[in-house]
Amino acid sequence: MTADGPPSAPHSAATADAVDAVGSVDPVDVVALGESMVTFLPSRPGRLADVPSFERGIGGAESNVVCALAAAGHSTRWVGRVGADGFGDHLVEAIGAYGVDVGRVRRDPERPTGIYFRTAGDRAGDAHEVAYYRAGSAASAMAVANMDLDAIRAGRILHLSGITAALSDDCLGLLRELTAPRVGRPLISFDVNHRPGLWRDPDGPRVLLELARAADLVFVGDDEARQAWGLRGARAIREALPEPETVVVKQGEGGATVFTRGAEDCEDASGTATFVRAPKVEVVAAVGAGDAFAAGFLSATLRGLPVRDRLRHGHLMAAAVLTVPGDHLPLPARHPDAAPARRPSWRDRADRLAALDDAGWGTLRLGPGWTEAAAPDEEGARGR
Repeated sequence: MTADGPPSAPHSAATADAVDAVGSVDPVDVVALGESMVTFLPSRPGRLADVPSFERGIGGAESNVVCALAAAGHSTRWVGRVGADGFGDHLVEAIGAYGVDVGRVRRDPERPTGIYFRTAGDRAGDAHEVAYYRAGSAASAMAVANMDLDAIRAGRILHLSGITAALSDDCLGLLRELTAPRVGRPLISFDVNHRPGLWRDPDGPRVLLELARAADLVFVGDDEARQAWGLRGARAIREALPEPETVVVKQGEGGATVFTRGAEDCEDASGTATFVRAPKVEVVAAVGAGDAFAAGFLSATLRGLPVRDRLRHGHLMAAAVLTVPGDHLPLPARHPDAAPARRPSWRDRADRLAALDDAGWGTLRLGPGWTEAAAPDEEGARGR
């Protein structure tokens, strides 16, 4: 086995069905490319120096998105590189357990799987700490020459993130290849995910702007746009990103604004702006909301829902993650006699909430357990 080792062995029925033979790849709804790492979550709040023990989990912006989409009933694939080690085994098995196709993940015998430790607080807080051990990881060796471009492009949507661009020059070259114009290119979804600590190159913000302008759909937080590009306000962000068909500006607890082109009532080159306020959420763990928001928005996009409902589903998916411990939705319950394609019942609940009138949406409160409630007015999801 070389550093460009074979794809992982199938770890789920979805994987077994997706890879029939070498070079044969079934299309899926969403493919995500990026680094996934084993994350160690603290057993209690406090500084990393003071936490006595950690629980193992999985983390990675792109794989988080396809795990959430798979839990919502979509066909998904994650493509990346992990070490030929126990942590790599865990990542492939844990992500595959969501129903994500992991058959095209490469194993690298020369480089390790990345890991990181973090504290329990909100990433935006001053006390939050993250310790990454990812330099020289297997994922940092992703390149045009050693990744399965056919498998990466075999989706209705290809989801990418700015984190990958920061890992190495080869990773950046891969993203530039995937975002280059070409006949039959899937819809390119790009989450800016500005992580200043990852960039060795001071041109990182410029590179992120270049990649975002090459995408069809962009997710960016107003805080990271201010930090990376010095832009303030959703309209200024859209003006800096005129090429994408859709730009989603996440505005924290306040809500999100989406700019879309092609509507008859467009007032200017920026397109139509739609703002949807986020519901009030009783937060259990303030992590993973951005990736979950992207997953909810992409799910509603795949289903052809109106722009307002796409934003609402983004907020609801984010709330589903914020009201549970960890970075992910719980694994979907799978009754042994249930049809594999049965739509998850929690998505039915999200559909009911997304259909609320403006008054009902404006008073919506979501707490722990809301995804398990049988109706919008039951415990966990309520209006006040």
